[in-house]
Amino acid sequence: MTDVPLTPSMVNMNMDQKLRDVMNAQVIAEHQASLIYSQLAYDLDRLSFPGMSTWMAAQADEERMHAQKIADHLLARGERVVLSDISLAELEITSPLDAFKAAFAHEQKVSGMIRNLAQVADEVRDFDSRSLVNWFLNEQIEEEATVSEIVDQLNLVGDNGSGLLRIDTEMGGERTPAGGPQ
Repeated sequence: MTDVPLTPSMVNMNMDQKLRDVMNAQVIAEHQASLIYSQLAYDLDRLSFPGMSTWMAAQADEERMHAQKIADHLLARGERVVLSDISLAELEITSPLDAFKAAFAHEQKVSGMIRNLAQVADEVRDFDSRSLVNWFLNEQIEEEATVSEIVDQLNLVGDNGSGLLRIDTEMGGERTPAGGPQ
């Protein structure tokens, strides 16, 4: 058996700079998603849809947990988490449908970023990140499917008040934000 010399990349768990940069960008994107969901929760509360507002607030909490999950991975690998400014586009929300269309568009954007993260992890051959990246790929399929279904239901009921109130009531019972019941 021949001895293979160890290279620095074989000895430590540090990751490629390109992957580290993409992961840090994803931490920021997850925090941005949390703020977007918080804004949508506020708008839905203003429109008197407390159930949908509660759903959005719980989603904001989940996005913060996603940011932490990636940050924990970076920290466990001896990397630094670097936060920067987070900007939010002005959202014009006048109905639940507007809110969930905005949420769906943002989930699609995040899905693209996660697919890019997967590409970079593969490109730099960082196998230690694959389980995390795969978890996020699966999570985004679920996120898009859930929000898309809600958009479909809102399209189906249109402006029908009883239909909107039924959806609002159902959504309020589905999730509770991390801070507890509202």
